[in-house]
Amino acid sequence: MMFLLAILLGYLFGSIPFGLVLSYMAGYGDIRKIGSGNIGATNVLRTGNKPLAFVTLMLDSGKGAIAALTAMYLINDQAAIFAGLAAIIGHMFPVWLKFKGGKGVATTLGTLLAAVPTVGVFACLTWLVMALIFRISSLSALVAVALSPIAAHFIYGDAQVSGVCGIIALLVWVKHRANIQRLIKGEEPKIGKKKDK
Repeated sequence: MMFLLAILLGYLFGSIPFGLVLSYMAGYGDIRKIGSGNIGATNVLRTGNKPLAFVTLMLDSGKGAIAALTAMYLINDQAAIFAGLAAIIGHMFPVWLKFKGGKGVATTLGTLLAAVPTVGVFACLTWLVMALIFRISSLSALVAVALSPIAAHFIYGDAQVSGVCGIIALLVWVKHRANIQRLIKGEEPKIGKKKDK
């Protein structure tokens, strides 16, 4: 019962659309009508408001971290990664937005940092290095999450943890289908560019 409660709380934490709420509060209207149409920090950055994008990033990351840490406190360390997965699913498929949410990168990083910290740090560093080199957020995220199950295998040696990291990576890649197509065509916008389609 406690495990199911942690999963439910994780989903509910994850389903809060902070990017959408903050953008309305800042006077930008529906963030889904700007840039990529995503509700995450990268698209909020396309409004040109860097502080707002940073707050969105922190809150979206916090959703995964809070879900994982709550499960860790209520149950055990192993339950944390599953609650974090539920938060990621909540962000991607929020009930409040007819299950049309974000792509889950920030929530994934928050989950990993809380549930499997070494893998989380590895993923963040991978994202940062890729972003500095290529200046493309989606490419950085795709590489970071793709390598996280491998990192989890070598660092923790736990098949269950590696498996959940693999599921998370698959979900993130599926949500980035349009980005992958643009990457192949060389049309993916660079970090900080405003209102790109």
